[in-house]
Amino acid sequence: MIRPAEKLKTPSATRRGFLQTTAAAATLAATPRWATAAEGAGEQASQKIVPFRISLAEWSLHRTFGRDGQDNLRFPQVAREDFDLEAIEYVTAFFGGKETDAAYLADLNQRCADHDVRSLLIMVDREGALGDADSGKRTQAIDNHKKWLEAAKTLGCHSIRVNAQSSGSYADQLALAADGLGRLGEIADQYGLNVLVENHGGLSSNGAWLAGVMRRVGRPNVGTLPDFGNFCISGRGTPDAVWYDRYQGMEDLMPFAKAVSAKSHAFDASGEETDTDFARVMKTVLHAGYSGYVGIEWEGGQPDEHEGIRLTKALLEKVRDAA
Repeated sequence: MIRPAEKLKTPSATRRGFLQTTAAAATLAATPRWATAAEGAGEQASQKIVPFRISLAEWSLHRTFGRDGQDNLRFPQVAREDFDLEAIEYVTAFFGGKETDAAYLADLNQRCADHDVRSLLIMVDREGALGDADSGKRTQAIDNHKKWLEAAKTLGCHSIRVNAQSSGSYADQLALAADGLGRLGEIADQYGLNVLVENHGGLSSNGAWLAGVMRRVGRPNVGTLPDFGNFCISGRGTPDAVWYDRYQGMEDLMPFAKAVSAKSHAFDASGEETDTDFARVMKTVLHAGYSGYVGIEWEGGQPDEHEGIRLTKALLEKVRDAA
């Protein structure tokens, strides 16, 4: 079992080591000063002692950002200048198919360096089901994730976030997902990277099931990315929606967590999130020994994305100050 205080795998101990081991190093104009740092459970984020630090998930800007890769290049600047945030979490949808373009990744690295922003992870979607019942399709899904491991390594991330999509019975899906994740974890280990599973619909939003997958995999570099709000198993937005208790889910998943998403949809007049008690959830996060980054992931419609991000940041800061 992964212990809460376990350090993350790091791509390299030094900047020099990173450049020596990155295939595209010769083309890089510059590398972010934080490119080789990994942040996660039990690891202090900086010399300043704080319970946790705050990052920005790119999905928070999914209505604003285009899918051609250009807004993705602006992401470090937006995070720093608009929100005064020092760390970012990418989403594959915004790379515009340029994830294997060495010049593009070098440009993104340079922009991170220019704005003193660190790249934490890449959230990977639409690359196949890692728990597919068809062994050939499962293997193909694993192969499809390799390019994102390469990109994450180049950008100095500590992890990629994946999905544990599968089909069949509870037990069958657990076994299939564990197989795909375990095999991908073996490959990720060669890059010094982690594979993190988010509760993201289906049985992955059942905290007990996903914790069982983690125990079955049993690899130190395969963990979870618990999301405060993604505990709907099926039928979201319908009267028949099936939900797993979010507070129990966070308890289930935090022992394996190497990143955390602070999902927000709406705020009341006092600045509290209307669906999730942030103070209660963060108590669980900190009690697990986690001291890494908590990523803002605004997903609401009103207010606009920028204000939603600011409100989420303010609430996290309020909780942190009270911790």
